Amino acid sequence: MNRVFSSVFVLVAFLVYERNFSQVGVNTTTPLSMLDVNGNVSFKTFILVGSASPTPISDGFYLSLNPQNTDEEFVLPSPIAFPGRMYIFRNISDTKTAKLTTPAGLLFGKGRTTGGTTSIYMYDDNNRTITVISDGLNWTYIY
Repeated sequence: MNRVFSSVFVLVAFLVYERNFSQVGVNTTTPLSMLDVNGNVSFKTFILVGSASPTPISDGFYLSLNPQNTDEEFVLPSPIAFPGRMYIFRNISDTKTAKLTTPAGLLFGKGRTTGGTTSIYMYDDNNRTITVISDGLNWTYIY
């Protein structure tokens, strides 16, 4: 009985250690972070074409938004459902405005603690490319 208990204790200790201290290295034998990549990283990219109804965003990392009409709406997923999620958006239209909205929470400009909104417009060289990051309650955007 004591031997079985010892074996189980060692197994549990090993599993707890592996779960708490596991690190994955790509092209490195000594990862220094949870994910340590020594080399280039590629992310999924999409072109989303606007339509008369709001276009939901559900996948990808770098998304080219192609509105067909002015102020076409592209809807982020809920920041509450996807804490830590990040997207990079680029309005690829030279003449049409893309409207980025959120169904939950607010959109806060980088460094702002007040003045959140539920939509931002992407239209000219000043804000044609926007990065958004979920904090679990809201989205923060950076031009």
